[in-house]
Amino acid sequence: MTTTDLWHHYGRVRAGRDRSVPASFRWSWNQSDGPGPEVLGDIAGRTLADLGSGAARHAAHLAVHHAPDRIDAVDASPAQHGMATALYASLTPRLRPVHRGVVAHLRAHRGAYDVLYSVFGAVDFTDPRELLPAAAGALRPGGRLVFSTLAHYLSGEPAQPDVTAADVYARTPEGRDTTMRRWVLQEQVWAKVLDEAGFVSIRVAGLPAGEGPRPAAALLVTAGSPSSL
Repeated sequence: MTTTDLWHHYGRVRAGRDRSVPASFRWSWNQSDGPGPEVLGDIAGRTLADLGSGAARHAAHLAVHHAPDRIDAVDASPAQHGMATALYASLTPRLRPVHRGVVAHLRAHRGAYDVLYSVFGAVDFTDPRELLPAAAGALRPGGRLVFSTLAHYLSGEPAQPDVTAADVYARTPEGRDTTMRRWVLQEQVWAKVLDEAGFVSIRVAGLPAGEGPRPAAALLVTAGSPSSL
C-alpha cells in the first residue's frame, strides 16, 4: 500500500522559479526576522539532521554558510525529497537528501547526530510521543534538539493543553481537499513531553507573529540530549 503524498504541492511554485541557496535562515513563521542559525550553536564540522526538511532550503543555507560535516535532510514526502534532490544535488556530500519517515530514520541512527532541528517541519506533523524519544536516542552526548513550532493554529484557535493533534487542511496530489494531523501544543506541554523523552536544559521562547500573509506567533524550543549533563 502507498500513502498519499499530502506535501505534493507545497513549495512547487517556488521551486520552479527559485533554485538559489537562501541567504538567510530564520526560525520565525514569516521567515524574515527573529533569531537565526546561531541558535544551533557552532555547527562547523558537526553532523546534523533537518527533520521534515521539505525542499531542504534551510539545510542548503547551513551547508553553504556554516561548514557542517554533513546535514541529512530527512523527509517522508516523495515530492519534497525530489525537489530537494533537484535543487541541491550539487551540495552533496555535505547535504544529503534522505527519503524516509523521520521516526524510522532516527531509530536507525542511534547516536549519529550532534544537532537535530526542525523549522515547522516533522515535529509539527509527527506524534511527539514517538518522535521525541527517537530524537533523544539519535543524539550524541552533548547534542541538542532545536525546533520552531506554531504557538497557535493558523486559524487563530489556541494551542492544545495536552498532547493532542488536530486535523488541518491539506490537498491530495490530484487537488482534492483533505486533512492531515498537526500538533500545536502549549509551551508547558512541549516542556513536559520533552522531559518525559529524557531531554534536559529545556527552554521555550516565544517568537512574535511579525508581518506578512497569515501572520502567526511561534515557539522556539531548545533541549539538550539526555547525556548532556
